[in-house]
Amino acid sequence: MAATCPICNGNLEEGVRTCPTCGYHVLDSTQSFKPVKVDGAEVESDVPDGSDKHFDLKVVRGPQTGVDITLREGIMSLGRDPRCDIFLNDMTVSRNHAEIEVGRDSCILRDNSSFNGVWVNDRAVETCLLKSGDLIQIGAFCLLYRARS
Repeated sequence: MAATCPICNGNLEEGVRTCPTCGYHVLDSTQSFKPVKVDGAEVESDVPDGSDKHFDLKVVRGPQTGVDITLREGIMSLGRDPRCDIFLNDMTVSRNHAEIEVGRDSCILRDNSSFNGVWVNDRAVETCLLKSGDLIQIGAFCLLYRARS
């Protein structure tokens, strides 16, 4: 029985572990991971504290290192499913891993009962009010949360 690649919708033959069209690694379930330590030299937040209006995430370790993700007001989904607002393409990330509720003055991060959990500043969390400079780990991704005025 053939399947469809979740990234490019290409046809996948039975037993294939990599999409021949886009290279996506196809596995049946989420893989486990262990949180990594990131020292301060790797992360520079350069963001002042205070009442900020613009929020973003910067990938500081893992796939897509260096990418900036602008957060928009409302609830944004994070996960391995390509339909998520923030697509984190790695098998250590659950399909619908977490969500960020972006308000006018703050952001709240929530774990969606993911397999590997959500870590903020090396601490497992279910719900967390984010502060500028927080380091979020979701699977193999380390994301620096920044609030800007």
